[in-house]
Amino acid sequence: MRKSFFTVLFLFAALAGAHANAAFLLAEPHGPKGKFNPTGHAAVYLSSVCADSPIYLRPCEAGEAGVVISRYKKISGYDWLAIPLVPYLYAVGSIEEIPQSADRQLVDALRDRYRREHLMDFAPDDENGEPPQGNNWNQLVGAAYVRTIYGFEIETTPEQDAAFIERWNQRDNRSRFNLLYSNCADFAAAVMNFYAPHSVRRNYFADVGIMTPKQVAKSLVRHARKDGRLELSSFVIPQVPGSIKRSTPVVGVAEGLVKSKKYVVPQAILNPTLTGSIAVAYFAKGRFNPKRDAQPFDIAQAFQRAAASNTARNRSAAVPPALEPASLAAPAPTE
Repeated sequence: MRKSFFTVLFLFAALAGAHANAAFLLAEPHGPKGKFNPTGHAAVYLSSVCADSPIYLRPCEAGEAGVVISRYKKISGYDWLAIPLVPYLYAVGSIEEIPQSADRQLVDALRDRYRREHLMDFAPDDENGEPPQGNNWNQLVGAAYVRTIYGFEIETTPEQDAAFIERWNQRDNRSRFNLLYSNCADFAAAVMNFYAPHSVRRNYFADVGIMTPKQVAKSLVRHARKDGRLELSSFVIPQVPGSIKRSTPVVGVAEGLVKSKKYVVPQAILNPTLTGSIAVAYFAKGRFNPKRDAQPFDIAQAFQRAAASNTARNRSAAVPPALEPASLAAPAPTE
C-alpha cells in the first residue's frame, strides 16, 4: 500500500510538470533579401515534438527539448524541415557551446560544422568539397546570429502533439513554397491553427490576402484576447552581439509600402488614390508591435523547462495501467 501510495504521488507530480508548448517564431528580416522582402521569416517551436531526422517527427524522449519546424525554399526539394532548438538558434549542439558574440566568419564556421555533422543528406558538399551554393540550408541553423526573433507561445497537450506528429509525418513533404500563397507564414499558420483552431486568419485588407509572419503573430494575440481559454505569452530572442549587421523591424504588406520611401513616393505620384487607400489599410488594420509584453528569452531556462517536461511526460506514460488516473478513484465503501 505504501509503495502504491508513493507511486501515485509521483504520477501526479509528473503530470503536473508535463507542460508542453507551441511557440510561433516571428523573425526579423536581414541582409539584402530583407530589403527586398521586409516581412521576415516564420517558424514554430514545438517543445515536446522531436525528430529522428529533419524530415521525420517523433515524441521527445526524456531530457530532449523539441524542434523548430518551418517551410523552406530550395532545400533538397523538401517542404518542411525540423531542427532541434539550440542548433536552430545557435548552430551548436549544446548550450555550453553558445558564443557570447559572433562575427560572420565564426557563424559561417559553426553552420558548416553542424551541416557536416548532421545535414549532409540535405546539403551535401559541392564538387569542390565546399558548402553548396543555391541551397538555403544555412537558414536551418544559427538564426539568432542574424535576426532578432519574437515568440508567441501557447500550451499543448500530449494528445495534440501525438496527432500533429502523425499528420505531418503522413503529409507529402515535397516543396510547395510560393511567396504569395504558400510561404513560411502560411505553413506556420497551419501549424498554429492545428493546435488552436481558427486562431490565425489572413488579413485581406492590410496584407491583400498574403499571409505574413507579422499577421500570424497579430492574429494569435487578438484571438487569445477574445478567447479566454487560450493562454498566450510572448518572448524575445535577441540577436547575438557582434559585428554582423543588426536585423530590421518586420513589416506587413501595406506597412512596407507606406513606410518605404522608395515605394510610397513613386506610388503617390502615379496613383495618389491608391496610395491613400494603402495608408488607410495599414493604419486601420495593419498595426502591431511584437515587442509589447515580450519577456527576455533565457535559452538555458527554456531548455531545462522543456527537457523536464518531456522527462515527466515519459515517466507518466511508463506508469503501469493499474495506476493510471482513470483507475485512481477511491474504492466503493464496504458494508
